Formats: sequence, C-alpha cells, structure tokens
Amino acid sequence: MTQISELGEFGLIHHLTDKFENKNASTIKGVGDDCAVLSYPDKQVLVTSDMLMEGIHFDLVYTPLKHLGYKAAQVNFSDVYAMNGTPRQLVVSMALGRRFSVENVEEIYEGLRLACERHQVDLVGGDTCSSVTGLALSLTCIGEAPADDVIYRSGAKENDLICVSGNLGAAYMGLQLMEREKRVFESRPAQDAEAAQPDFAGREYLLERFLKPEARRDIVERLRAAGVRPTAMMDVSDGLSSELLHICRASHCGCRVYEERIPLDYQTAVTAEELNLNVTTCALNGGEDYELLFTVPLTAHEKVAAMDDVAVIGSITREALGPQLVARDGQEFELKAQGFKAF
Repeated sequence: MTQISELGEFGLIHHLTDKFENKNASTIKGVGDDCAVLSYPDKQVLVTSDMLMEGIHFDLVYTPLKHLGYKAAQVNFSDVYAMNGTPRQLVVSMALGRRFSVENVEEIYEGLRLACERHQVDLVGGDTCSSVTGLALSLTCIGEAPADDVIYRSGAKENDLICVSGNLGAAYMGLQLMEREKRVFESRPAQDAEAAQPDFAGREYLLERFLKPEARRDIVERLRAAGVRPTAMMDVSDGLSSELLHICRASHCGCRVYEERIPLDYQTAVTAEELNLNVTTCALNGGEDYELLFTVPLTAHEKVAAMDDVAVIGSITREALGPQLVARDGQEFELKAQGFKAF
C-alpha cells in the first residue's frame, strides 16, 4: 500500500483526478489552478453541498470505499434534479486519517468517477487534509437550469396531486440488515471471521438501495417529455414524512397521504416483517431513498398516472387541515417527521 505522504497533497490530487475528463461547455477550467472557471451566461446556477462523516453517515465496517464515493456523488446530483436542474460540476474535499493509503483513496475516486460519467458531470476541484477523527467527505455540486424551469418547495397548491417515484423504505431495510450482521460479526471471536460472513441471498436489492442509490434523472426527463411541470419538488433523503412537511411549510398548505398508496418493494415488506418493524413507518421515516417527491396540478393526473415507477399517493389541502396520513382502515392521523436528524 502506498502512503499518502509519498505523493503529498498536490501529487495526490493530480494522481486521483488525472483520469477525469471535462464534458460540459460550462466548464472553462477544471482541476489544476487556484479556482475552477465556469460559465453560465444564460442559466440559473444551482449549488448544493453535502458532508458525510464516518461514524455518522457511513460505517466502513460494511461500506466499500468505491460505493461510498459513488453514493456521495449521487446524493448531490439528486438535490439538483430535485430543483428540476441538470448537474454539471462537482467539487470534492476530504479529510483522511493515517490508516488510509493512496489505494484506499483511489477506490473512493473510482466511485466518484463512475457516478460522474453516468451523469455527465465534471469534477473540477476540491481539497484534501489530514484527520484525527476518521474519514470525512464534503461535496459541492453545481448545476444549471433555465430560470423558468427551476422548481422550489414553495409552489404546491390546494388540490395538487402528491407523487413519488420508485419505492420507499428499501434503503432503511438495507441499513438494518447491515447493522444486524455487524453485531453478529463483532460478537464472534476474531479467528472465526469466515463463519461470520453473512448470507444476503434474496436481499440484494435492499443492499443496493442502501449502498448504491441512483439519483432519478430519468424521472425529471420523463416529466419534461410528458409536458408536466411539477409545482413543488424535493428528493427523499430524510424520509417521506419529513420531506412532505417541508413542502407543506414552504407552500403554506396541508396534505392527505394514503398509506395504501405508498409504494413498497416486496423485499422491503418481507424484511420489515422479519425484523418486527412496521413497514409503513419504515417507508415514511427511513430516509436515504433519494426518490423524487413532487406535486402536480390535478389536470396532469392522466399523464403522471401513466408513468412507470411513479405513484400518486395523496393530495394537497388547505393549510388549516394540516398534514394527515390516511390509514388503511380510513382513520386519519397527524403526519409527523421521525426520520434522520442531523443534531
């Protein structure tokens, strides 16, 4: 393994970024100078940042470094798509402990490169430093959108339909499986590592949703192709209930969401039952699904209902009615956020 000190900071940056090629006309100058130079003469510029801390946002006991890099990039791209924009550039900074080698960091960057290639995003800069508390990643994504296309959380109107892409709760189930197997692994003697290897047969989808999420560019493209412009949109990072409440607060409205309409994958339901968890609670509050939650006018019902992998789960109501969950038996409950809290 190559010690990072052998290359030094700038040698490491050159080593890691040498394989990245710029693909966007808005990237005038990428890595290699004091600043990246970008040009957006006719577009609105969208900027989003995310920080990932070892022990808080990821656990290296079960998170491959390549997957970590891929996921870190996808998390940022998802925020730009949630504004109806297109991600164009990525800035990556990281703090590294002494236990990390050059080869370890190469794995992270391989995941970043794969994500950037898949979404045609240019890596244009960043920073590296040492750490005494573990690995930390800080990413900033720059995107673009025509001024009239940008969608905020604050545009939902009474009678709008509430829609969500994909299915919910699968990433949380993947996390629960990993945490369960970690406890089993740590309870065994060190020499018994072979016997502690978990069997995830039949649960591969849940692990992929947790370790390798995909930002939903395809949903944004299909909405555009269908001529449907959402009135409000967010990505589901902290849980469906939390994101719905953000939209309700920003748009000064209420909502009614139907439990029976919340999309679930079969593996999610089976695993929740196996772990003695309420699957609806997991779907509402699990988080890290990175699906798109959006509202559309009632007149767009036929178009969104015809879209694959999109579910209409409720409607926007008057603010005075508040956020409500309609259970399978018809009873209504106040919708509360119980998902991830940063502090």
